[in-house]
Formats: sequence, structure tokens, C-alpha cells
Amino acid sequence: MQLLKASSEVLIKPLNTVIGIVERRSTMPILANILIKKDGNRVDFTATDLEVEISTTADIGVGDESALVTVSARKFLEVLRALPSGGIVDITLEDGRLQIVCGRSRFSLQTMPGEDFPPVEQPDSWRENINPDTLENTFVLPQKTLKRLFNMVSFAMAKQDIRYYLNGILLVVEPGKVRAVATDGHRLAHLSEDIETPVTDEQQLILPAKTVIELQRLLDDSDEPVYISLHKDTKHSQIRFAFGDIVLVSKLIEGRFPDYKRVIPSDYDRHLTINREEFQSNLQRARILVANDRLHGIKLNFSDNQLKIYSNNQEQEEATNSLAIEYPFDPLEVGFNVNYLLDVLSVIKDEEISVSVKPVAGSSVIVNLLSDENFKYVVMPLRI
Repeated sequence: MQLLKASSEVLIKPLNTVIGIVERRSTMPILANILIKKDGNRVDFTATDLEVEISTTADIGVGDESALVTVSARKFLEVLRALPSGGIVDITLEDGRLQIVCGRSRFSLQTMPGEDFPPVEQPDSWRENINPDTLENTFVLPQKTLKRLFNMVSFAMAKQDIRYYLNGILLVVEPGKVRAVATDGHRLAHLSEDIETPVTDEQQLILPAKTVIELQRLLDDSDEPVYISLHKDTKHSQIRFAFGDIVLVSKLIEGRFPDYKRVIPSDYDRHLTINREEFQSNLQRARILVANDRLHGIKLNFSDNQLKIYSNNQEQEEATNSLAIEYPFDPLEVGFNVNYLLDVLSVIKDEEISVSVKPVAGSSVIVNLLSDENFKYVVMPLRI
């Protein structure tokens, strides 16, 4: 049976879209496969790890027949990448094998039955190919807005923390607003955007890190819409993102996320403006001596209209870097993990940032954007 016919570049695109979640090692071999579903000219490509499912569509089918089959995702992609650029690829299904022909090259790949492919359970209305803006409990964001929400906070997510609810991003949907919050217990990043939402009560959802990473990879910096649908019942807590020809469905993390409102201080009265690039380069120099230190600790000394950055290590090596700032207050010295400061500076594009401090032992530092008051980054201090 002839399945597909297209250039290698056209075939590679949908595979690149879904391959990010394909399991390399799993107790279920079929999870290393991609599901190919052909219905006439329409061909759906789907991958899943049982927590996240990504599917995309391309009109590259040949003939009116229907077919359902799975094949090794990475092997299939490697074959297509190795074929001559611009060459027309003819793909057929014969005796349980996927036959790939391009010019004088021919490959025969083993397949597994499409009926054995395990779908992520989701509402029937999500499975149907209906207009996504007709789904209940759905709101819309421009792709660039959602991507910015994730980019500005995802660096603060925990990584494989025993507190599983920290290994992702909190998405808060409320009337007229959506928020993204991430924390690993040592720092917290928050950004909100004003939007139109159909919800009447606040909803809090924890997106897994893998879902966030895939969306950051797939979303464009465009005004094209993303339809975000929420679903909760006694069995499932899920979220669905539909944009362009891509649909991503993800399970949510169950748990109680920390109260971000309590973490973000509101009583700081010492605010200073710092040139971002100058601050970043000084911190990078200070990090050289503490690169192998477990805490990566440095000291920030605010006094006499300058900021001095001190770093030292177990070899008794020391470094001091300083930059001019406006600081007409009493001297203040506080320690931080230098990576936590560099992480936020790497995602900020503004020329200048605002830093808020408090002359109380153990107080955190707040990094704000002068261009967007809805962004807050809170860093807890270190004892050095």
C-alpha cells in the first residue's frame, strides 16, 4: 500500500515536531515509535510518552486508502535526513515493513501495529477534529505571548526535586489574566499577562517541565493564536494546546504549589537601577573563582554609589569587581548564588533592570523589569 509521497524536507518537518518526547529507553518498545495515521490525503504523525502527546498533520498522503502503523521515530528521521536534499521520497507499507525509496536509495524498516500505540486519555471532544475555539473552557493567547511567559520563568523550575510539584511551571488562569510562576525553593520567577479568559474563578495548573520545554521549542514569535483548553474531572487533569497544525495534550502535575503571593515581598523601599550588560559581565567574571564551589556563592556590597562583587574559593583565590550605581543608602552586604542572578539576566533583554533590596538580615533581592511591572524575580540570600 502506498502511504506517502513528498520531498525529504517536507517529511522531516512533522517528525521534528513530535520527536522531542519520544522515549529513548522505555519498558514499552512502542513508545520509541511514531504513529502514522493516513486517511486519504491527510496524514497524522503522533508521539507520546504516556504523559504528553504531540500530533501534527500534513497533506502528503497518496490514494484514498486508510492506514495505521508505527515505526521507530529516530531511525525514520535519520533515514530521511540521510537522503539527498530535495529528493522525492516514496513510502509504502508492504508485509508489515515500511519501504522508503528515494532515487537509488531504498530502506526497509520494521513496524509495529498502530492499534497497539497507547494514546493519552483525553475528552472525546479533544479527539475530534473540530474548531478548537469552540471547545469549552478554552482561552486564546498569541504564540509569542505564551512563549515569553515560559521563557521568562522556566529557568527557575526545579530539576528532579523530590517535591515533584516544583518540577514544572504553575499556570494561573483568572478573569482577565494569566500568570506563569516557577520556583525551586531558592528563587522564584513570576510573569503575568492581561488577556480575555472565559473563567470566572481562578484556576491553578502545574505544567510538567517536559511540556514546557516542548512548547518553548515549538512556539513561534508570532501573533498566531494558541487555543488553550483546560479539563479536570475525577480521573484526569489535563491541558491542551492547539496552534497551527500542532496539538499538544499534557497531563498536569497534582500537588499544592507554594503560595507565590507570599514569596514576592511588597514592602521594599530601596530601589536601584543597574545596567544589565555591565552587571552581567561583572557577575560572569566573579563566577570564575566559584565555578567548582557547591553553592557558587558571591557577595554583593552596596555602598557609596557603587556595587562591589566579591568572590573567593577554597584555594584562597579572590576577586573583586565593581560598577557604579546610584545607592544613597546605608551600606548593605548580602551573599547569593551567582548562577541564580546570571540565569535571570540571560533572559532579560532590557538595557537596564531595577533591583530592590531590604536592609534586614536574610532578606531576598527582587529583580524587576523597568519595561514590565508584571515580571518579578525573587532570589533568596546565602550565608557566606
